[in-house]
Amino acid sequence: MPDGGEGFDGRIEVIRRTRGYRRWPDEVKARIVAESFRPGVRVAEVARRHGVLAHQLSAWRRQARKGLLALPEDAVEGLEAAFVPLTVEPECGAGLDGLSGVVTIEIGAVILRVPGNVPAERAAALVRALQEAP
Repeated sequence: MPDGGEGFDGRIEVIRRTRGYRRWPDEVKARIVAESFRPGVRVAEVARRHGVLAHQLSAWRRQARKGLLALPEDAVEGLEAAFVPLTVEPECGAGLDGLSGVVTIEIGAVILRVPGNVPAERAAALVRALQEAP
């Protein structure tokens, strides 16, 4: 060592970063978003209470409205139901039963086109599977 000593004889202080990128589990995000949707609640107050920046919570809220962040049933108790856009476009030509149509469901970047003759339960199962997929 240049000073002739054996090594460092000082003090080292480790400072933990208070800001930076954090990964929030979807379940936690969903609960925070559901809380922010309650009537009379301010987004900034909910964000501050959970240690989230207000603009981050707003982004999560947009994701939830677009169907990209699923809110659990127990977290949305008492919330007003909302309709999502749905289009039914006739196909060229009629099917064997004389009916034709396709239900188009957009989930993020995925577009699901369900023929009109598919049972509603099956279409709902497909949507749930897509929402749960990583």
